[in-house]
Amino acid sequence: MSTLGLTDMWDWRQLLEGVVSEHEEDTMRWGEALSSALPPDSVLALQGDLGTGKTTLVKGLARGWGIPRAVTSPTYNLFSIYHGDRQLLHLDAYRLEGPKAMDTLLLEDFIETPWTLAIEWPENLGNQSEWLTGAWWMELAMDGNDAAHRIKLTQPAT
Repeated sequence: MSTLGLTDMWDWRQLLEGVVSEHEEDTMRWGEALSSALPPDSVLALQGDLGTGKTTLVKGLARGWGIPRAVTSPTYNLFSIYHGDRQLLHLDAYRLEGPKAMDTLLLEDFIETPWTLAIEWPENLGNQSEWLTGAWWMELAMDGNDAAHRIKLTQPAT
């Protein structure tokens, strides 16, 4: 696992090995770097406890796609939609129980190509959710007792 400062190269492929993000801006820059790698019409499943940087990483994706609107956690409204070079749907599945609950959101009615669906708490959807088939997975965790976070990306199996 590498530790990178703001002066180092932000190559998204380093996320595959895992990185340590020591500041909120670092996490946003990793999201911005990842924005160039995620294919159009893809899902990014964000796993991690409260406060591990899931929404912060999504803010970086938005910055990478030129989305001018401020990104906030969709906890209370379940999902938010942002428009830029790519449509970003940001879903908080914390209060959803299983894949059928997600179907009631009718996300497919809102999607415009090219899009990315970033799902926080994907484990609440269960492993039968069609949305998670072929998803990219991002694991975020606290790194010890300080403010640093570990971030690791897993690409979908080909």
